[in-house]
Amino acid sequence: MIQYSNERITVFQSALFQTTSTVVNLDDGIFIVDPTWLPAEISEIKGHVKSIQGNKQCYLLFTHGDFDHIIGYNAFPGAITIGSAGLLNHPNKEGTVGEIKDFDAKYYIVRDYEIEFPQLDIVVKRDGQQVAIGSTNLTFYLAPGHTADGLFTIVDSMGIWLAGDYLSDIELPYIYHSAIAYEQTLKKAEKLMSAHDIKLFIPGHGRHTVDRSEMAERIAVSLDYLERLKQAVMNGDESAIAKMESEHRFLSAFTKHCHQENVDIIRQEFAG
Repeated sequence: MIQYSNERITVFQSALFQTTSTVVNLDDGIFIVDPTWLPAEISEIKGHVKSIQGNKQCYLLFTHGDFDHIIGYNAFPGAITIGSAGLLNHPNKEGTVGEIKDFDAKYYIVRDYEIEFPQLDIVVKRDGQQVAIGSTNLTFYLAPGHTADGLFTIVDSMGIWLAGDYLSDIELPYIYHSAIAYEQTLKKAEKLMSAHDIKLFIPGHGRHTVDRSEMAERIAVSLDYLERLKQAVMNGDESAIAKMESEHRFLSAFTKHCHQENVDIIRQEFAG
């Protein structure tokens, strides 16, 4: 379904994990971000792109390498691909492709394109790196923590911030890579708010917002969660750790697993 739309920007939301996919109609290209999940959902995104593309080149950005964010890679043949150096050098490409194939097999899903790990045409290696799509500049910031290969992306002229799996309104931090890096990325997000005139914030899961105070609040909530969990783990406060598990929305075996992974990583980095 379409979560947000104006004359330039369309944010699609999957039925699965409220995952977002964004299409931006630039003056000199079509910018597509993390097209996902189900075949009918990707087909809807493709149909929208076709309706606005004309003779414009498509650019396909991956905010990070989790399997749900790269699942639509080959649905856009000929697109110029963009991702981080961490994505380029992802240590488990075969495993990630295997996750997609396992998901499709489990639910009898058939796709009309081959499943592959993205090959990148444009590689982001440093904070502040810019890529020009005609007259539009994209500014990138490395965002490790959730994964090692995350990216923040700013479409400067439109004030769009594409954040990948950070600062959701429905998810607390899921730390798959590093709690230390995650906290540093949140601090970077605070500075990014000051450095750019952000008008539209789009997370990888959940709702967009145009309210800068809400953007700042999402950063504060994530920082507070990490600090409280860090203190609980370092102090061996099992009661507090268990209580924080219930703060996740949509409680399930998945959120239980993510909470335990957060605890394990914090324990390794701060208490072990």
